[in-house]
Amino acid sequence: MTHKFAFVGIAGKPNVGKSTLINALIGEKIAITSEKAQTTRHRILGVKTTPDFQLVFVDTPGIHESKLVLNQVIVKQANQALLDVDVMLWVVDRKKQPYDDKLYQTFKTLNIPIILVMNKIDQLSHKSDIDAMIMSYLTLGDFDAVIPISALKETYLQHLETSILEHAYEEGPMFPEDYTSDQQEHQIISEWIREKILTLTQQEVPHSAAVIVESIQENKKQKTLDIRALIIVERESQKKILIGKQGEKLKQIGMLARQDLNKTFHRKVHLELWIKVKKDWRNKMQDVMRFGYGVTSD
Repeated sequence: MTHKFAFVGIAGKPNVGKSTLINALIGEKIAITSEKAQTTRHRILGVKTTPDFQLVFVDTPGIHESKLVLNQVIVKQANQALLDVDVMLWVVDRKKQPYDDKLYQTFKTLNIPIILVMNKIDQLSHKSDIDAMIMSYLTLGDFDAVIPISALKETYLQHLETSILEHAYEEGPMFPEDYTSDQQEHQIISEWIREKILTLTQQEVPHSAAVIVESIQENKKQKTLDIRALIIVERESQKKILIGKQGEKLKQIGMLARQDLNKTFHRKVHLELWIKVKKDWRNKMQDVMRFGYGVTSD
C-alpha cells in the first residue's frame, strides 16, 4: 500500500470543539480543552502516524473579531497557520451564523479541499436537526465533504479520517513515528495550568490570565521534576479570586495541573504557583510578546 501524508488545518469559531477533536484524532491530550470560549492561544501541531499514513494537524485558535491586542495576535497566528495546510477542516457546532459567510470566503481563497465538520451531534435529539444544520451551510457553496461527528464521544471519527486521506499526498512520513506535538515543555506546562484556571474560575478571570513557566529543574535526590510558574492577571480582584478562601482555589489549580503533568512527564511533579498583577496586559503589545504570544513575520 502507498504511504500517504498531509498537513491538515483545523479551524472554526471559538469553543466549537477543535481542541477536543484534535486530542481525539491524535489519541492523546495535546490541545487544552475547556467549556469557555477562546481557550487555545498557541499554534499547536499534532501528528498522527500509522504504517499507512502520517497526518500533521494544525490546530488554530478560535477565529473571531476582537479589539484586544492579544486576540488580534491570536487571529493573525490562526490565519498564518492555515496558509501551510493541504486540506482544511472547518469545525462548526450550530446552524450557519452571519459571520460564517466571511469565514467561508476566507477559506475558499486558500484553494485547498474544505471538509465541513459538524461537531457535537450528540447534543442533537433528531436526525432532522442534523440535516437542518447541514442545509444551512450548503447555502454558502460547495464543500469537498460534510461529516457529522461528536469529538467528545469519538463518533464517526473514522469517517472523518477516511475523508481526510482522500486528499492526502502519496508521500513518506516527515516526522519520526513517536512524534506527536511540536510544543516545548514550557508551553505544555503553561497551557495545562491555564486549562485548570479556565475550568475552575468564572467570568473574565480565565482570559485575563497568562502563565509563565519560570523554571524547570530535575531534582535527582527526590526523583521529582520541580516546576515554578507565575500566573499573570490584570486586576487585584482577579488575583483574590484565583487565590480563593485561605488559598484553596490556587491549591486546587495546582493539584489538578500536577495530575496531568505527572502523566505527561512520567514522574512525580512538584509544582509551585505564584500570582502577579500586571494591569491591562492584554492591550499592551510589549506584554503580549513578553508573555509568549509573539507572531511570526509575514
